[in-house]
Amino acid sequence: MKTNKSFTKRLKITKNGKVVARHPGQNHFNAKEGRSGQMANNRSQLLTLTKKVSQRYITTASKSKN
Repeated sequence: MKTNKSFTKRLKITKNGKVVARHPGQNHFNAKEGRSGQMANNRSQLLTLTKKVSQRYITTASKSKN
């Protein structure tokens, strides 16, 4: 199965093997949001992926980081 590289580039794998990504859709339309909401969406979120999904995305992501 081919890896979806556009999604793989958005992931970061921590040293303990956790998968971290940014909240989606936070590049614009933030003017009406409160400051705390803006800052909450600025933080990274921990992804929990199924085994099938992680096999597709994580295998090449971890190889490309090394």
